[in-house]
Amino acid sequence: MGRQRLLVVDDEPLMRRVLRLTLREDGFDVAEAASGEEAVDKLRSGSWDLVLLDLNLPGCDGVETCRAIRVFSDVPIIVVSIRDSEKDKAEARQAGADDYITKPFNFDALSRRISAARLRRSGFHF
Repeated sequence: MGRQRLLVVDDEPLMRRVLRLTLREDGFDVAEAASGEEAVDKLRSGSWDLVLLDLNLPGCDGVETCRAIRVFSDVPIIVVSIRDSEKDKAEARQAGADDYITKPFNFDALSRRISAARLRRSGFHF
């Protein structure tokens, strides 16, 4: 079995780079997208195991991007955002996000949430 494929969607190049490098060290194959439109295009053209999605994106924001992804895919989506209001979290979940983690975050916590989101989407229940 190959490495798990993750798509990191964030408009900040430094955040994409940090996530890419850290997740690759954890054994993931990581690709990046700087906008919602780019993310949707990449998701339509390949097989992915998980998406890390920022809410603050140019053009199509993260909530709109999540809704667009849910039209054609059930890939696990974890929102990774600086926005921490309950309203933002509720909107993201209503749009189809599986989980929500606020920046700054602990990479161990992110890793655990990635594992949990993948298990939930696979149909495994505790």
